[in-house]
Amino acid sequence: MLTLSVIKENPEEVIRRLTIKHFDGKEAINRVLELDKIRRASQAELDGKLAELKVLAAQTGQLMKAGKKEEAEAVKMKTATIKESTKELEESMVSAEKEITDILLTVPNLPYAGVPEGRTAEDNIVEKTGGVIPELPADALPHWDLAKKYDLIDFELGVKITGAGFPVYKGKGARLQRALISFFLDAAREAGYLEIQPPYVVNAASGYGTGQLPDKEGQMYHCNEDDLYLIPTAEVPVTNLYRDVIFNESDLPIKNTAYSACFRREAGSYGKDVRGLNRLHQFDKVEIVQIQHPDHSYEALEEMKAHVQSLVERLELPWHILRLCGGDMSFTSAITFDFEVYSAAQKRWLEVSSVSNFESYQANRLKCRYRGADKKTHLCHTLNGSALALPRIMAALLENNQTPEGIKIPKVLVPYCGFDIID
Repeated sequence: MLTLSVIKENPEEVIRRLTIKHFDGKEAINRVLELDKIRRASQAELDGKLAELKVLAAQTGQLMKAGKKEEAEAVKMKTATIKESTKELEESMVSAEKEITDILLTVPNLPYAGVPEGRTAEDNIVEKTGGVIPELPADALPHWDLAKKYDLIDFELGVKITGAGFPVYKGKGARLQRALISFFLDAAREAGYLEIQPPYVVNAASGYGTGQLPDKEGQMYHCNEDDLYLIPTAEVPVTNLYRDVIFNESDLPIKNTAYSACFRREAGSYGKDVRGLNRLHQFDKVEIVQIQHPDHSYEALEEMKAHVQSLVERLELPWHILRLCGGDMSFTSAITFDFEVYSAAQKRWLEVSSVSNFESYQANRLKCRYRGADKKTHLCHTLNGSALALPRIMAALLENNQTPEGIKIPKVLVPYCGFDIID
């Protein structure tokens, strides 16, 4: 959530930057400023009346001591009238503050200065590329056919027991999934991240804290009776560990990693994007999260990008990094870099990670702060990244490594899998 101080400092610049995300913020920002004036005027008047009440209380005591009961009663009546007006002022302040919050919950984060303008994924900028795209024979199979050929994943069985988008992993397919999870978690731990095992359901306050609510409410699975939400990513519970926390400056950075299943309704998805593992309702992912000092969050962002790059390189996959344009960024992000790997049989790039800096946007919702050398509290910066999401990694590994003898396993995964080929 944007802070009032940022909005008041330069509202025109806030409105301009929001347009990079194709959000018309003029009405919302102007209304917030108007409500803030109302709130501050009510506060000033309330402070004056509270000061007056202190004076009147002292007068009442003096009059009572002097035996001037009638005069004391007159002052008491005046006090009662003022107290009634203070209630109205308090209600005005509460109402204004609530409306400000309600509006700001609908306003996205401001894009960082380095975010390119653009509306769709076609406008994203390729920043870096690595790896070698394999040359497959003309009869190479896409991963959904390979999964059936080697009995690795049963999509139909998933439909039977749950529905589309909930695959069942079997045999070496299940072992490869587990190997990837262990590899990603070990790599994160070696990079200084503390492993967390979070709940897979969260309350509404957690959804609001990281910005999934109210923006993505329709994309989340909701347990109506308990008012709980299945997590779309481990970012939600892990970042919310630090809701309403005030760190000492020396405590920062906080670095956590977590494996979780992720649940997304993916309403409106269709066509080739949903074939096989390309888009699922339930999938596995390892997440990395940092709570950072504002002075160091962009250094941390580069560190996180380098970490994800090392993972795709060690998996021997062709990859590139995209700097997302304003129109393709998330509601809460200040800047996002997507990692995509090349799926050789499908002949297309598949997103496997997003690495984002949210600056103080999530921290303001979470009230995640640190106490600085000035003894004052300041908002932290939050960052997260997929390191990595498994389904499309699995798709690319199966497709890119298929041979007449079987599917070869990258060297880095062999100790985790216990086999070097799927045949």
